[in-house]
Amino acid sequence: MIERYSRPEMSNLWSDNTKFGTWLKVEVLACEAMAELGEIPLDALADIREKTQFDKDRILEIERTVKHDVIAFLTNVAEHVGPSSRYIHLGMTSSDLLDTSLSSTLRQAGFLLLAGLRKLRSAVARRAMEYKDTPCIGRSHGVHAEPTTFGLKLAVWYDEIGRGEQRLRHAIDSISVGKVSGAVGTFAHIDPSVETYVCEKLGLKPAPVSTQIVQRDRHAEYLSSLALVAASLEKFATEVRSLQKTEVLEAEEPFEKGQKGSSAMPHKRNPVTCEQVCGLARVVKSNVQAALDNVALWHERDITHSSVERIIIPDSTIALDYILAKFTDVVDGLVVYPDNMMANLRKTRGLIFSQPLLLALTRKGVTREVAYKLVQACAMKVWDTNEDFENVAQSDAGMNEHLTASEVNACFDLNRQLRNVGFIFDRVGLKN
Repeated sequence: MIERYSRPEMSNLWSDNTKFGTWLKVEVLACEAMAELGEIPLDALADIREKTQFDKDRILEIERTVKHDVIAFLTNVAEHVGPSSRYIHLGMTSSDLLDTSLSSTLRQAGFLLLAGLRKLRSAVARRAMEYKDTPCIGRSHGVHAEPTTFGLKLAVWYDEIGRGEQRLRHAIDSISVGKVSGAVGTFAHIDPSVETYVCEKLGLKPAPVSTQIVQRDRHAEYLSSLALVAASLEKFATEVRSLQKTEVLEAEEPFEKGQKGSSAMPHKRNPVTCEQVCGLARVVKSNVQAALDNVALWHERDITHSSVERIIIPDSTIALDYILAKFTDVVDGLVVYPDNMMANLRKTRGLIFSQPLLLALTRKGVTREVAYKLVQACAMKVWDTNEDFENVAQSDAGMNEHLTASEVNACFDLNRQLRNVGFIFDRVGLKN
């Protein structure tokens, strides 16, 4: 796992001490509910509440012999509680404990990730407003297309992060279910009110129906929502990496004092943080396939999902938590070069205004096919001669038949191209 790289709050959720502590909470809650039903003597419940504790190292020692983590845990708890321990885990199966505890932990992890998403979205909003009206070239297929603004690039991110929040909230709701219904989910040996009590105390809902386990489509949905956030982060980081290319250099991730980019070339300032984001995003995305494979289990349950989840669930939440924090730092400290943006925008000598010229001709009654040929002929001349596109269009006989000099000039108005930026910002919800 990448636990050593993560922020402590998230990685601690997946520590053995936290896991066993959650298990203990579930078991005690179940005992409380059964005591209310009269199935556990009140003095035994008091004994359990007073004496329940665990020793992580002792649990792991027992597990090496019994080869069963829940049995090892219960054995160790019994060593502390004594005779009253016979009421612990009464009528329950291992997955009652494991899946309910896992849902509780995933719920907590989800809220941590939501907080990270909100922080990133706030940083993106601030930078989007800062560069709302900063012109830059838009690219399709990596080739100059038409003008946009750097703020609009960030507005796209802002909107996408919002969708990521919505999906994650839905996934948290979907995973926030527990089950305390016995070996195949029939409540054969435990009253349904116990499940209701335990889930309510943990902020969960009882699974409407279960087998031995909470159904794994819920976990697959949760990991899919994480993967989509990771995919968005990879997309954003890839854009920064592209803009940081030496021949582009419109923006670059922060390069801290004392940082070094290359062991061989002292001049290098590499986008290493964005590369880390892209790399770890691939891990989060790839884990979804394993989660999907976990949905199909034999009959009421087999154990093929268990070992997989011990890797993919902690790793996905920890990795996403990490790259959310790292990319937020990138956005906060992003170095932007408006002068380079303008220089790149002008690099094609006006070719990026070919569509306004095309539309001006069609509005004059020229068929689209003829208009396209006229504009393309002028554009190809610019590619071949390095002349200015506006000058070529002004002097072209075919153009002059339909457009005046002032009408051609109006087609090269950058402000006109970007006149609806404010409308888009308002629609996205980005306002001063």
